[in-house]
Amino acid sequence: MALAIIIMAAGKGTRMQSELPKVLHQANGRPLIDYVLDTATSLDPARTLLIVGHQAELVKAAVARYRVSTALQEPQLGTGHAVMQAEAALSDFEGEIVILSGDAPLVNSVTLQELIAFHRSRNGAATVLTAELQDPTGYGRVIRNNGSESVLKIVEQKDGTSEELAVREINSGIYVFNAQLLFQALREVNTDNAQKEYYLTDVFGICFRKGQKVYAFKTENPEEILGINTPEQLMEAERLLLHHSG
Repeated sequence: MALAIIIMAAGKGTRMQSELPKVLHQANGRPLIDYVLDTATSLDPARTLLIVGHQAELVKAAVARYRVSTALQEPQLGTGHAVMQAEAALSDFEGEIVILSGDAPLVNSVTLQELIAFHRSRNGAATVLTAELQDPTGYGRVIRNNGSESVLKIVEQKDGTSEELAVREINSGIYVFNAQLLFQALREVNTDNAQKEYYLTDVFGICFRKGQKVYAFKTENPEEILGINTPEQLMEAERLLLHHSG
C-alpha cells in the first residue's frame, strides 16, 4: 500500500512570544520542522504534503531542500480544515495517510513504522498514536472499548466526565488514516463548536457512526509525542533531542 504524509505547519505559535512561525523555532540550531521532515522522509512516502499558513513563504523557503509539496491554509479554521486543504493534491491517492505535527519533533521513525504496520494489519478506518501520561491534563483522552485495541471515543479535556478524565491515555495528534475514508468523513465535519473550527478529531465520531473501526496504538515512550507550544517546552525538547542524538 502507498503512503502519503501530511504535516501540519500552518500555526502561529502565539505562546512562543514571537512572530516566527512555530515550526521555524530552532532546537539545537535546526528548525523544528527539519526534525519532522527527516523522520517523514525516512518512511519513504510516495508524497509528503506540508500545510502552511502563517508566514507561508518563509516556511516554504525553509523546507525548499526537501521533496515536499505545500498546500495553503488561509484562514486557519482548525485541524480538520488544515487537512481539507490536502484533498486536491491527494484526490487520486489510494493508500494510507499519516498525519504529523510540525511542532512535534521527537516522534521517531521506528514508532511510526510500528504504527503503520499495526494500522495495516487491523484494516480499520484510522489508528491513533497514544501515550500514557502521569498528568494528562489538557489532552484529549482515548477511551477504549472495554480495554481492547479499538477506540470507543476521544474526549476533549473540557468535555470529559470525571470518570473519563481519570483515564491517562491521551491522543498524541498523530494518526494513520485510510485516505478515501478520511476525505469522505471530512466532508461531513462542521464548525458547530465553541471555537467555530473544523476539528480533525470529529472525523472519529463520523467513523463510529458509520460502524468503521478506529484503533489505538500506544507508544511506550511518552516523550515522543511532546508538542511545543511554549519557550519552556522548546528547551525541554532541545534537551531530549540532544539526549537521543548522543
